[in-house]
Amino acid sequence: MKQVLESLLQSTFSSLIEQGIVPEGTTPRIQIERTRDKSHGDFASNLAMMLAKPAKKNPRELAQLIVDNLPANTDIEKVEIAGPGFINFYMNAASQHAVINQIIEKKQAFGLSHVGEGKKVQVEFVSANPTGPLHVGHGRGAAYGATVSNLLAAVGYDVHREYYVNDAGRQMNILATSVWLRYLEALGEPITFPSNGYKGGYIKDIASTVQSSCGDQYRFDAATIFDGIPDDEPAGGDKEAHIDGLIDKAHELMPEGYDIFFNAALDSILADIKEDLEAFGVSYQEWFSERSLTSNGHIDKAVAMLKEKGKLYEKDGALWFKSTEYGDDKDRVVIRDNGQSTYFASDIAYHLNKFERGFDQVINIWGADHHGYIARVMASLNALGLDETKLDVLLVQFANLYRGTEKLQMSTRSGSFVTLRELREEVGADAARFFYVTRKSEQHMDFDLELAKSESKDNPVYYIQYAHARSCSVKKKLADKGWAHDLDLGQNQLELLDTEHELSLTAKLGAYPDVLLRAATHHEPHQLATYLRELAQEFHTWYNAHKMIIDDKNLRNARLTLNEAVQQVIQNGLLLLGVSAPESM
Repeated sequence: MKQVLESLLQSTFSSLIEQGIVPEGTTPRIQIERTRDKSHGDFASNLAMMLAKPAKKNPRELAQLIVDNLPANTDIEKVEIAGPGFINFYMNAASQHAVINQIIEKKQAFGLSHVGEGKKVQVEFVSANPTGPLHVGHGRGAAYGATVSNLLAAVGYDVHREYYVNDAGRQMNILATSVWLRYLEALGEPITFPSNGYKGGYIKDIASTVQSSCGDQYRFDAATIFDGIPDDEPAGGDKEAHIDGLIDKAHELMPEGYDIFFNAALDSILADIKEDLEAFGVSYQEWFSERSLTSNGHIDKAVAMLKEKGKLYEKDGALWFKSTEYGDDKDRVVIRDNGQSTYFASDIAYHLNKFERGFDQVINIWGADHHGYIARVMASLNALGLDETKLDVLLVQFANLYRGTEKLQMSTRSGSFVTLRELREEVGADAARFFYVTRKSEQHMDFDLELAKSESKDNPVYYIQYAHARSCSVKKKLADKGWAHDLDLGQNQLELLDTEHELSLTAKLGAYPDVLLRAATHHEPHQLATYLRELAQEFHTWYNAHKMIIDDKNLRNARLTLNEAVQQVIQNGLLLLGVSAPESM
């Protein structure tokens, strides 16, 4: 219906230009929105207010001229002018019912559009360091990123989902060294485990695997290992210097064996992450290795480009990027004084690589703790002569998980955290996926385990899935009576759906394409989650107030057709959120 009204207003706009009411060359974007309050009609437009300044007229006076010049259309019952110049359209019942037939005909394609057709967009999300299992904080980024990707694909974009594997750098060295020390413990060495090492039980499991394949080949006595190593924090030392010393010692003692521990840890944890995400309904087209930026020369290329453009300088033996020239709070090191590239250098090279792959839009979904990285990355794009407007950085707050009144811990390093797998096993993937996207990504959220497991209307995912299952149950009840749904008859008797509940439910169905488009283009899955809950509420209210299995054949089949349309839209919406639509509960 929006397209019909937009076409009518475009025709009216052309007429106003021909009459000299609106100056030639005026090009407003015609906006049609569904009204929230039905007393204001079904749709509203602010066109008069947008044209008031170029037309040099009072908005209400101009609104009246627009209404007077509207072409006749049988779908419109009446048009009113409200407030400062809004034009409200009241549609007749037949035009509103048309959406039911559209849903029946288009099925899963209902609501889809081609807004992004021909445009390639890359969405990079989760990208957690492969230093331990995914925890519930990562789960929110996974659910959000996967759903944003689904929504963009639904409105026509060619979406490339990517995970950036941070398989280089200090954290991976801490991980590999932690595995080596646990390996030595398993062999009976009296190791005092570093306070800054990774302590999760999974470290011992990986160490055991290495022991099974390598025996005691990489065993060294504790005295040799800790000789010359700075004291740890509990002994009054520096925990960072202590773990760095152990990393250096591991390389020194095992020049060829170090990679065995490094790769065992990386392969095991990355396989676990992939398995976890797949079970969570999250898949990727590419797992991009940070180490490949070095081996394939991407970092060298990026640094050379910045040098050529005069954006680097040497200081204290290191190579610095002039990020303050682009609004960053300080310049950033790209090559350390020991010749090693920094994590930031990898970031620069990775983003250069993204742009070189020809994406029309690049979306980074980062944890909110990465907020400080945005300015420096944007600065590097500017310095490289790339279009920074093609990059969107969407921040996701980690979720706070509660079991009753107890807030659960999220520390990967300490080993005391709730994994995404544990969350799935407790509340199910459906509840987890849905709960994660019920709020804006940048807002803090408290994940209530008890609510997520409850079978009540207060649990939104249960409430919506129950609406779908309830809709499906009608078929069995119909079969018990020996009847079948005559779809053709139902589609031709939709004018009988004239109760307040039926008109309201039909209007809610008609809003789905607009909600889907807004949720996609604004990267806000919570809009779709909220819509589905509202649709479920409208359906339950109608279902409780009006019987479908009645003797009146025409009305029965009309209501069954409306029921099928509701079922289809709920299914479509849940699919985009990565949530199942059960036929029975």
